[in-house]
Amino acid sequence: MLQHTGPRLHDSPDNPCPAGAIVEALTTRDGITLRTARWPSLSPYPKGTICLFQGRSEFIEKYFEVIRDLRARGFAVATLDWRGQGGSDRLLRDGRLGHIDDFADFGPDLDAFMRKIALPECPGPFYALAHSMGGAILFANLPPGSIWFDRLVVTAPMIEIDRKPPGARWLARVLGGLGLGRLIVPGWSPRPVGLKPFDGNPVTSDKARYERAARIARDAPELAIGGPTIGWVRAAFRVMDRLADPRFGADWRIPTLILLAGDDHVVSSPAARHFAAKLYATRTLTLPGSRHEITQERDAIREAFWAAFDAFIPGTQA
Repeated sequence: MLQHTGPRLHDSPDNPCPAGAIVEALTTRDGITLRTARWPSLSPYPKGTICLFQGRSEFIEKYFEVIRDLRARGFAVATLDWRGQGGSDRLLRDGRLGHIDDFADFGPDLDAFMRKIALPECPGPFYALAHSMGGAILFANLPPGSIWFDRLVVTAPMIEIDRKPPGARWLARVLGGLGLGRLIVPGWSPRPVGLKPFDGNPVTSDKARYERAARIARDAPELAIGGPTIGWVRAAFRVMDRLADPRFGADWRIPTLILLAGDDHVVSSPAARHFAAKLYATRTLTLPGSRHEITQERDAIREAFWAAFDAFIPGTQA
C-alpha cells in the first residue's frame, strides 16, 4: 500500500547537506512513516529552533541553503517531509502522484513531528517558517490556543489558488464524489514538478536555484512527485474554504508575519491579505518582483526576505 524511501538525505557538490544532520524516520499515530531531519545551532548559545514546513511537491534537500542561513543566525533547525512527498510514505501505489484525501490528514504529521522530534530534541523557544501548502497546513491544523510556536513566518500561503480554471472546484467535487479522487488531474503529468525549462516558470526568477532544485529531482527521483490528484484538489478547495470562512481565526493567538510574492501566479496574494486582516497580531509584507518561492528567489529578494525575518523573529540580527 505504501512506499517508503528510508531516512537519509541526498546531497551533491552544488547542494551539500549542512553538517551535523540527524535524520530519523517518524511514525504517526495513523501509521504513516515520515522522514525528518534536524540540525543543532552553530552557536554555543542557541537562539531557539526554527521548524521548517515545506510546500506541495517539495523535499528537505531543496531547503539546504535556507537551513544554512538559519543556522548562521544561531538557530537550530527541524523539518520534515509531509506524507505523500519527499522521503516520506506515499499514499498511492503510483508514488509519483501528489495525493491527500483531506488536509486534516496532515494533522498527525504535525503532531508527531512536534511531540516526538522538535519539542523533546531541540532547544526552545520555537518558531515556524512555512511555505505555501505548509502555511495552509499550519493554519488549519494547529490546535486552538497552541503554545508550540512563539511566532510564525509564512511565505506565499495557500489561502486561495491564483487563476484557478473555471469550474475546477465543481469538477473536483463531482469527480471525487464518483470515487475518482485518486486519478491525476486532467492536463497534469506524473512527471516530477520542476523539470520544465526555466523560462516562464512561475516559482522563481533565479535560474541557478531553479536548476539546482531540478537536479535534485532528476538525481533522486524518489523524492519528487508530479501533478496532483483530483482528491488533492478537492481537499485543497475544502481547506481553502475553511480558511476563508469569516469565523476562522477567532482564537488565533500567535504573532504571524505573512510574506507575499509581488509576482505570484500560483496563489492569490489579495486573498492572503484578506485572511491576515482577520487574525490576531498578523501582518503582511509584499516583496516586489518575487515569484511564488520567495526563499528560492534571486539574492536581492532573499535579502529582503531575511531582513523582514530578522526584524520579526526575536534574537536575530538585521
